[in-house]
Amino acid sequence: MTMMSNVIAFQPRPGQPHLRRPRLLVRAARAGQVGWRRSRDLHRVLKCETPPPAGKALSRLLAEEERLDLLRRSGQAGYDMHRHILLLIAILAETAEAAPRPVPNPVTCP
Repeated sequence: MTMMSNVIAFQPRPGQPHLRRPRLLVRAARAGQVGWRRSRDLHRVLKCETPPPAGKALSRLLAEEERLDLLRRSGQAGYDMHRHILLLIAILAETAEAAPRPVPNPVTCP
């Protein structure tokens, strides 16, 4: 019988640090992406009036997530799991939003 790790390593974007978070946090973040709406949720997570353009919020989200992860690892009372999951959802969603998309080939009519 093999032991499965409860830690998932995922890389949200090339060039960003390799993140290792507990499997439960990552699963919750992936499941939460279904209900994520950038226009409604990002300003609440970032605590700002209007959300920044796609790709501009990632550094701020990653810094806040790193701070919360340090609180989680040290067992501090100020750790907020709900906010941590929201930040992971936002990181995954912003990564997908900022990813380059292929340009469709123009259709030529005969």
